[in-house]
Amino acid sequence: MAESVLPGKATWRDYKELTKPNVVLLMILTSVIGMFMAVPGMVPLDVLILGNLGIALCAGAAAVNHLVDQRVDLRMARTSKRPIAQGRLSTLQAGVFALILGGAGMAILLLWVNALTAWLTLASLIGYAFIYTLFLKRATPQNIVIGGLAGAAPPLLGWTAVTGEIHGHALLLVLIIFAWTPPHFWALAIHRKEEYAAVDIPMLPVTHGDMFTRLHIMLYTIIMFLITMLPFVTRMSGPLYLLGAVVLGAGFLYWAFELLRNRDPAAPMATFRYSIIYLMALFVIMLVDHYMFPMTMA
Repeated sequence: MAESVLPGKATWRDYKELTKPNVVLLMILTSVIGMFMAVPGMVPLDVLILGNLGIALCAGAAAVNHLVDQRVDLRMARTSKRPIAQGRLSTLQAGVFALILGGAGMAILLLWVNALTAWLTLASLIGYAFIYTLFLKRATPQNIVIGGLAGAAPPLLGWTAVTGEIHGHALLLVLIIFAWTPPHFWALAIHRKEEYAAVDIPMLPVTHGDMFTRLHIMLYTIIMFLITMLPFVTRMSGPLYLLGAVVLGAGFLYWAFELLRNRDPAAPMATFRYSIIYLMALFVIMLVDHYMFPMTMA
């Protein structure tokens, strides 16, 4: 039974928490790298600053997620201290805050970047904050697979912010994150299985069991590993990236195998933490390779 919540006074930290800053920082890292991957030299400074500011503000507007899930959040240990769930922020305050962030982000992108990036960013925001959170999350155990496309968009947004066009290489960056998302999130879902079951959210471990989920983490990790070879195959990236992708991918495969063996209770969270390091390192190595071994753009 949920504990009663007494309203408290909101602070700037509560508004910051609404934006899920750690998630936004990872998104902006991939957006920045998407920008640099799009050009052989330096990204124009105005696009680098304003483009990522607009994308970050729109990503922060996904605070709508806190509004939709406030009752669920209160019943889960991972989210029970969130400001809306605890009553430190009202639904109105959070809604106005999300609207201001989203509006400001869209205005920046439309006025100082380009319309393509603005509309793709809006589509990503709608996909996560509304389609995934309101519908998919509660409708199917494949929620994170389908909804993961919205979270995979930042490198494409960075690319279009610089070039004003969608390129196959930008879509390949999206595909990497899209394939990474299920094994990343399902590892956490295994660890939090009982909590998701208690609030009737049909995450894969809840509906199909731990071993089914562990097998699918392994299968998706293999798919992800193969996809990460494509930047080298398509001459988007060079030998340093290939080495990094193989080494980092081997580490991910090791943790997926540990999950499948099911002998270490700490393996799900270890896999989840490694997956974050993996994605950050993979994109950083890709960026270093881009300037050390410049390839001809197809």
